[in-house]
Amino acid sequence: MTGRRHFLGGLLAAGFMPCVTWADAGSPTFLSAAATRDGKYVLCGIGADLALRFTLPLPARGHAAAAHPTRPEAVAFARRPGTFAIVLDCSSGAQLAELSAPDGRHFYGHGTFSSDGRLLFTTENDFESGLGRIGAWDSENGYHRVAEWDSGGIGPHDIKRLPGTDVLVVANGGIETHPDTGRTKLNIPTMAPNLAYIDNGTVIESAALPDDMHKNSIRHLAVNARHKVAIGMQWQGDGPAPALVATHQRGQAIQLLSATPDQTRRMNNYIGSVAYSGDGLQIVVTSPRGGMLQVFDVATGRVEHVLEQVDISGVAASGRGFVYSAGAGELAQVFGNGDETTAQNDVMWDNHLIRV
Repeated sequence: MTGRRHFLGGLLAAGFMPCVTWADAGSPTFLSAAATRDGKYVLCGIGADLALRFTLPLPARGHAAAAHPTRPEAVAFARRPGTFAIVLDCSSGAQLAELSAPDGRHFYGHGTFSSDGRLLFTTENDFESGLGRIGAWDSENGYHRVAEWDSGGIGPHDIKRLPGTDVLVVANGGIETHPDTGRTKLNIPTMAPNLAYIDNGTVIESAALPDDMHKNSIRHLAVNARHKVAIGMQWQGDGPAPALVATHQRGQAIQLLSATPDQTRRMNNYIGSVAYSGDGLQIVVTSPRGGMLQVFDVATGRVEHVLEQVDISGVAASGRGFVYSAGAGELAQVFGNGDETTAQNDVMWDNHLIRV
């Protein structure tokens, strides 16, 4: 111990200290919010082998998280409409900061980091104006808020960064809400969802659905290496949804993926999460309300496989395939050849699995 203290002291004196990385937090591959059986809320790190790497307390129910690209830091977001986001050191368990939404705002449960990890971007509701905002927070200076931008629409929910760039893509769900009425949807007849691309605070492109699908709320996103965006939607109209899954490439129109009326009906008008498979050949969507996972073939745009699982929701790329989570504690890895391995955990998983 004395030798170690002298060694560390020498490093400090010389201005050197080893960088703490995600390996110091057990090298998790995924993050997910969860609830314990005794009613507590936690953020979990999950390894590629589906084993828990850490479990850290949250003050209330979480939704999604954002993983810093280099440091073992995770930002856990409150479930919408929430006003807190907790920054956790996943190697020590310490809380590093708490982000509070500015007056008149609430978070939507999602965020993402810039490519260098210096800035965290959050989706927010300016509930007096009804407009969506993007908050920018400096992770190098205690997560101090440094800017805010127009999200390009109403009700921004999910937000991703196009790989290798700092261009953000935002799912503007189109639904106006106000904390005074909880999660009540205030503008269904006039809602207008869109997908917005933002570069350094400026909306550089947006894409909308056809007018007869304006009640299809764009909610969750996944992005592949070629910057193609997979879109999961939630239908707010009367009757069955016309479609719930789509893709978009910049400069083109949104393309709806094909599913039979029965396949769409079984998703109960609701996509909870979306991901590309690890080999990029499939788009995977889940519906906790329908108890259903569907796998779309990217080349044909058609459903090629379905899986029934009660309260299934989280999904993320893994290897050549994907991993999914379900509310009763199940985790499963589906390989490219269709084989599956499962694990059972003593927690109830929340909506999303986030890749580290």
